[in-house]
Amino acid sequence: MAVDMNPWPVARAALRQRPFTAVALVLLIALTVALGVAVGAVERAVHRGSVRAIAGFDLIVGAAGSPTQLVLASVFLRPEAIPLAPGDTLARLAADPGVAWLSPIGFGDNWRGHAIVGVAPPFVTWNGRRPLAEGRSFAEHEEAVIGADVPMALGAAFMPGHGRAADPDEPGHGHEHTSYTVVGRLPRQGNAWDGAILVPIESVWELHGLGDGHGGEEKLGAPWIDPPGVPAIVVAPRAVADAYRLRSAMRAEGRLGVFPAEVLVPLLRTLGDARGLVAALAWANAALVLAAAFLALSAVFAARRRSFAVLRALGAPRLFVAGAIWLEVGVILLGGVVVGLPLGWLAAYGMGQVAGDQVAFTILARPDWADLAAPALVLAAGLAVALVPAFAMGRRPIEDGLRS
Repeated sequence: MAVDMNPWPVARAALRQRPFTAVALVLLIALTVALGVAVGAVERAVHRGSVRAIAGFDLIVGAAGSPTQLVLASVFLRPEAIPLAPGDTLARLAADPGVAWLSPIGFGDNWRGHAIVGVAPPFVTWNGRRPLAEGRSFAEHEEAVIGADVPMALGAAFMPGHGRAADPDEPGHGHEHTSYTVVGRLPRQGNAWDGAILVPIESVWELHGLGDGHGGEEKLGAPWIDPPGVPAIVVAPRAVADAYRLRSAMRAEGRLGVFPAEVLVPLLRTLGDARGLVAALAWANAALVLAAAFLALSAVFAARRRSFAVLRALGAPRLFVAGAIWLEVGVILLGGVVVGLPLGWLAAYGMGQVAGDQVAFTILARPDWADLAAPALVLAAGLAVALVPAFAMGRRPIEDGLRS
């Protein structure tokens, strides 16, 4: 009897005969593929998000101490306890010809969990390089510019609360004699500043009884006459040479000058080491899952020895049987990859959303061509290994299969 030399109908019939087994193996492989895809996508998203978070912060100056704490407090708005840099540092930098613009960073108060940060006018628009999404920059002591995620509208008035956590709506926890009016909104930046409220640094000083830095004169920004100490100063040098000169000068004067990238690079290197470990574990998991899948399939194929022997007895060549088995395994592997790839992207997106709330910058995981490497390798390795049981079944003696 002639046998159709296309093994696909045989493989398709076998898959339909055991749908639950096939679906279970597809899901098992899909979860393995998803883990590998998610690890790579999240690592890339963290790298992009952290680099984006420090964009615009060329040089940070503060009192002698920990560079990491200074960057975390000033760039990521983390509640770090850092010493104050003397006010004369601010005056000294404002008078330096190598400084294009600068802004002190003063924090300590909040509105319903949103940090209120005192800054100089150039900081709001990065000296004209960052247009606002709505409204205008502040021009008076009682005006504020809010981040993209602050739930207030232009024209809204609010009272600041004491400290980072106090509720200003509760009696005794707010600055009852101070009120700000929202006049502008920042564009979305994907970092901690999306949830911040920017106010003139002079109003922060006045609110805490430190004067206004201008000897009573009603003005905002540099130059300051007698500014109090500040947690940090954001400096925009005119040139790269000025940046390194200013950093060296600050360190020579007992201050701390740091490029945020100096802190970020070691952290990313550590993250890369951790990612390598997680990736190794993911590959080890993939190997174990593939091994388990092939053991299960081998048991299924062993139970079908008689069916394969009947095909051989009807005239089917060995390659026909091997091809049917290989196609069956290939469909399961391909199904796992096709399901696992979007599942991995979805998992990475969810992990990024959860982690972003903890690290104070947006972790937006998105599909990339690099994500195809892990699924492609799993598929190629699986198809290669599938040749072993396929040819093993095809080479079994017909008599042994018919007696089973």
